[in-house]
Amino acid sequence: MEAARSEDPGLEERGPPLPRGALVAYAAPLAGFMTATLPISLWFGKFATDTLFMPAAAMGTIVMVARVWDGVSDPLAGYLSDRTHSRLGRRRSWMLAAILPMVLTLVALWSPPQALAGPALVLWMGAAYILWETASTIFIVPYGALGNELTPSYHERTRLFGWRHLVSALGYPLALGVVYFLRTSADQSALEGRATATLLAVAAGIFLAVTVLYAVRMLPEPSGPRRLGAESLRKGVADVFRNPHARLLLVVYMIEAFGMGSISFLTPYVLDDVIGAQEYLEVVLLCWVVPQFVLTPLWLRVARKIGKKPLWIAGMVVYAAGFGANLWLSEGSVALLVGIVLVLGIGGGVSTVIAPAVQADVIDWDELHTGERKEGAYTAIWNLIRKGGWGVAAGVGGLALGWAGYDGNAELQAPAVKTTILVFVGAVPAVAYLVGAVLMGRFSLNEREHAEVLRQIRERS
Repeated sequence: MEAARSEDPGLEERGPPLPRGALVAYAAPLAGFMTATLPISLWFGKFATDTLFMPAAAMGTIVMVARVWDGVSDPLAGYLSDRTHSRLGRRRSWMLAAILPMVLTLVALWSPPQALAGPALVLWMGAAYILWETASTIFIVPYGALGNELTPSYHERTRLFGWRHLVSALGYPLALGVVYFLRTSADQSALEGRATATLLAVAAGIFLAVTVLYAVRMLPEPSGPRRLGAESLRKGVADVFRNPHARLLLVVYMIEAFGMGSISFLTPYVLDDVIGAQEYLEVVLLCWVVPQFVLTPLWLRVARKIGKKPLWIAGMVVYAAGFGANLWLSEGSVALLVGIVLVLGIGGGVSTVIAPAVQADVIDWDELHTGERKEGAYTAIWNLIRKGGWGVAAGVGGLALGWAGYDGNAELQAPAVKTTILVFVGAVPAVAYLVGAVLMGRFSLNEREHAEVLRQIRERS
């Protein structure tokens, strides 16, 4: 447990609390982003294999190639954001520039020309996916960096990301609506599925654009002199990995992302090919969202009471228990799946609120030791790790389905396919989260140490 409590008036570097208008303005773009990206995480693989009739192994390969490209694009986006001089600020200028590329590539991703087939279709989807990932990186890295610098307060950061989680949760029902129409239209015909996917991609792109524009207009960047990031991309990345607190978080974050990537990519396959109840997909996912939304105020209070680290560890253990229970899923076990997903929603809400607040504290430690503010570099590396973990899990999962003999045209899948699915949604994420919980126990940057970091930064300035 962390060594100190926030009731000690001398412990935390305090500042005025962020006004609710700023909290909502910062959170709004994530609601739009979730509306666009959650259908990609949950349904894009199924859309590619069952509507476009692409091989599962081809989609897995595309995802993994995109993750390799992220190794270049993410650190570059963070470095350029840290070093930007603009009237709009070093974060909002990039967020604004990302709007049109995100909308165009999102539409291209869900609407390949019907004349394409075979290698030409794979090439189109690969290019569209990589371009979408690049455009979204231009937005999400500066956006995440902006959140890390809005307040220096240890607990106000938790409040900021708690509000972000609450407001962005509004994007989940919209995203689930998108998934519902994608699924039901595909059941009618492949042609209907394609047409619906195009229309929904346009609508999601417009909503994403509106929410980002709102944030750019309403959310000012922190005032006063700001230390720019590292003088070179190489130094910025090196500084992230020199930070002992960051190194540990990166490992934990990679493990978490790998576990979540396994379940996200394969959830539609669980419902369709293992349980045989694909019509419950949106209901099941809603059961995952509701606990996160309802319990967020509780997690804010608990984090203030016991500290961020113990709460995050507890959330990972709950996650591991829920994922492990997936191994007992079988045909018709809808009720068991709903119960499991409710448990996963509890664990997921903790991680979503606490993880970014801890990351912001680690960036302050870096400023003390380097004299530079590198929110962009840190956000980029964390974003790369998140996408890399998810991408590796999705890629390996897709390849494993192909090796097991998955057939998108088959009414019933072979037993080997069902076993493969259960392993990747049960054993793999459960082990990943348990390992992450053990490693997180070694994290040492608590509230008292963070207050000392801020004190030394202030005195040096």
